[in-house]
Amino acid sequence: MTGLNLSYVVVVALIAVAALAMAALFRREVLAASEGTENMKTIARAVQEGAAAYLNRQFRTLSIFVVLVFGLLFLLPGDADVRFGRSLFFLVGAAFSAAIGYLGMWLSTRANVRVAAAARDEGRDPAMRVAFRTGGVVGMATVGLGLLGAAVVVLTYQEDAPTVLEGFGFGAALLAMFMRVGGGIFTKAADVGADLVGKVEQGIPEDDPRNAATIADNVGDNVGDCAGMAADLFESYAVMLVAALILGQAAFGQEGLVFPLIVPAIGALTAVLGIYLTRPRPGENGLTTINRSFYISAVVSAVLCAIAAFAYLPDTFAQLDGGLGDHDGDPRVLASVAVLLGIVLAGIILWLTGYFTGTDKKPTQDVGRTSLTGPATVILSGFALGLESAVYTALVIGAAVYGAFLLGAGSVVLSLFLIAVAGTGLLTTVGVIVAMDTFGPVSDNAQGIAEMSGDVDGEGAQILTELDAVGNTTKAITKGIAIATAVLAATALFGSYMDAIEREIRNVAGDISGDDSFLLAIVSPNVLVGVIIGAAVVFLFSGLAINAVGRAAGAVVFEVRRQFREDPGIMAGTTTPAYGRVVDIVTRDSLRELATPGLLAAMAPIAVGFGLGTGPLAGYLAGAIATGVLMAVFLANSGGAWDNSKKLVEDGRHGGKGSAAHDATVIGDTVGDPFKDTAGPAINPLIKVMNLVSVLIAPAIVSMSVGADENDALRYTIAIVAVVIIVAAVWFSKRRSTVIGDEEPAREQAAV
Repeated sequence: MTGLNLSYVVVVALIAVAALAMAALFRREVLAASEGTENMKTIARAVQEGAAAYLNRQFRTLSIFVVLVFGLLFLLPGDADVRFGRSLFFLVGAAFSAAIGYLGMWLSTRANVRVAAAARDEGRDPAMRVAFRTGGVVGMATVGLGLLGAAVVVLTYQEDAPTVLEGFGFGAALLAMFMRVGGGIFTKAADVGADLVGKVEQGIPEDDPRNAATIADNVGDNVGDCAGMAADLFESYAVMLVAALILGQAAFGQEGLVFPLIVPAIGALTAVLGIYLTRPRPGENGLTTINRSFYISAVVSAVLCAIAAFAYLPDTFAQLDGGLGDHDGDPRVLASVAVLLGIVLAGIILWLTGYFTGTDKKPTQDVGRTSLTGPATVILSGFALGLESAVYTALVIGAAVYGAFLLGAGSVVLSLFLIAVAGTGLLTTVGVIVAMDTFGPVSDNAQGIAEMSGDVDGEGAQILTELDAVGNTTKAITKGIAIATAVLAATALFGSYMDAIEREIRNVAGDISGDDSFLLAIVSPNVLVGVIIGAAVVFLFSGLAINAVGRAAGAVVFEVRRQFREDPGIMAGTTTPAYGRVVDIVTRDSLRELATPGLLAAMAPIAVGFGLGTGPLAGYLAGAIATGVLMAVFLANSGGAWDNSKKLVEDGRHGGKGSAAHDATVIGDTVGDPFKDTAGPAINPLIKVMNLVSVLIAPAIVSMSVGADENDALRYTIAIVAVVIIVAAVWFSKRRSTVIGDEEPAREQAAV
């Protein structure tokens, strides 16, 4: 790389460091706020200890996978130095993802009590500012670490950076998927168990301190929605940069390694603007305030990125050292429009998701109204809402991808790069997106601490209820944007996969003319089989995640029931429930359930690729991407609508708390909990993990496919071993009962 381009990358690295400094500044502001009463502090400490204990145990469990994958990556073909760099930065990506998740958990468990105290003593605006600044810390840390990691790789490895970055992205995605699945199982098992026994059976409020699952529920908000989602958005950021840099080198040459870094660096600057602009106006709904900040920062990002494109890129492809010297068009215009596509996509999804899940919008209000006729109609209406909204979101994402394809004017490499650039454009808003997401669980926890302590009432309690409802919508919005990012990244990685195949075919110079495993036409039966398998894996993954929540929630239900039955003093308020037992149950169960979904994500592409060939593996990825976007949006929006319809009833509509309508929406919410907070969000890292695994193994598949006959035996052996591992993992998962023991239902029946 030229000295000037290296200088630009150094500037990007410095902006990344500045983003981390802003995160430290916001953190100091959050921690300077009051913690409220001693009772509130005591509850907050219990949540802090539970969340830290869970994540520490989870990281010890995941370290085994990380060390194993580190060694396997080094065994893949390629130059020894590059292979070592790829394995090393796999560890860096995993460590950064873990650090972001831990930071999100650590700060949110300290901010929740401060939000509750601010609502009690100062009013809505200070409470909202503390909650959003907490998200700002995690958002700026996400931007800073993602940019810093990518910039260091480019500075160190230059033209070999794309290969090394595969490891960085894979480490981030793999750990994020595990944290998403484990945290999602933890939080929703506790939430479902608390709701079913507390609200439905005992008729007590959501965060009543007499419910033994309340501390676990509050812990779960932090390890799932804060730690898990923060890691998820970080890996989205990292993987999108990986895809953009891999394709950028092929399309734009040196400039293709630099421009995808400049765009998110601008986003880091505008994220600070968006966080500072989040100041509610008198009488303004909190969601309106947050949306306005998002749109302003997005518009500023679009303008600055266009200026950067025209200042940095030349006006013809002939002046670039990529492989498109004879292509017509202006690289500056194409890059600017692609960035704008991504930013507009983020804005549309923000509006679309808010429309389907917001408490002030007709779809969710209609779901709430169906509570008058019972839980069945609540579930049916929420299910239908999710299915319908998934279509619109998928079409919007498809339109953005197709728009970038048209910009390429016939060049597949250029089209794929522009799709990746659109993804980096979407990620210019990631700092604000992470802040929006973290705002949700912090507000939810603040309300829980306020209710458990009994020290916040009147206007303060109403403020926290409002912020919690806003947080439900912002969480749904960020899930929608994360899904869009996942699809753009997966589409770009799909191009990286094809590029890896073509490069390896040129290297081995084998004759593939008669080998059907290299066919890519969808009409080829073996490719169509790959599409079907890819779609099926998304369904299986979702089913495993939801079933895991059901098993863990069943254990929570029996434990909470047991405590109520054996200690009458709990309901009387004279004794304290054993909160720690429920925390231990969901910790054990969520960690036990981690292996099966993770093995499925890693082993399925290996089984298809080595067993059926590169063509069916391409079909597999296409099927997984298409099904994944529809499934993820469906699950997220159904769950968000059920949750907010419950909020509407709890605010006094259709009979209010304690009514039959309230019971109906609680049941709908418990169905939606694993939808929106476990299975749905975990699909995002799932499809990126599968794409990255495919990119990594593509050279080995090609070299074995065109080699000697003995390679076929080895190739099929690898595929069979992968299938056996998947089958064994699913079988082992299915052996665990939905309840904690066969004797439990009998004991419950006897007690009745």
